[in-house]
Amino acid sequence: MSKKSDPKNEKDDSKRDFLVVSTYALAGVGAASFVWPLIDQMNPAADTLALASTEIDLSSLEEGQSITVKWRGKPVFVRHRTPDEIKQAKEVLIDDMRDPQADADRVANEKYIVLVGVCTHLGCVPLGQKTGDIKGQYGGWFCPCHGSHYDHSGRIRKGPAPTNLEVPSYKFLSDTLIRIG
Repeated sequence: MSKKSDPKNEKDDSKRDFLVVSTYALAGVGAASFVWPLIDQMNPAADTLALASTEIDLSSLEEGQSITVKWRGKPVFVRHRTPDEIKQAKEVLIDDMRDPQADADRVANEKYIVLVGVCTHLGCVPLGQKTGDIKGQYGGWFCPCHGSHYDHSGRIRKGPAPTNLEVPSYKFLSDTLIRIG
């Protein structure tokens, strides 16, 4: 005996299919509305994003002067180098260095050096930013805690520090304005 198609049965099947699809769609929207706040709360807060970059006006910085600014909770050293400091930084043989890096690879504009002012040995803040500070054997920065000496390009030259002072990501917005971060 062959089964006849029952129009009432087909109508019930289509209602059931509609209810199943609607239920799944509503459950998906409900799950997404529950999960989204959990994911969104992992984004950085507005105050954290505000610290992500900082702009520095270098127009008042004369040759030989340095300033220290705070960026992401760390000191950043900015020095307007003299022609003699630039010359010394370029003439160094990088083959003899612990962390070899050419001066040109560490600066965007050779007149200014921008460094994170944290010693790479144990996280101290090296001396050399102020006029009367000891600048070390190579005239750059000196960390008195364990005796690390850095040159005019922030490269480690003597002492226990394993690497050069870090160069943060920065770019010149104009001749005298930089953005760090």
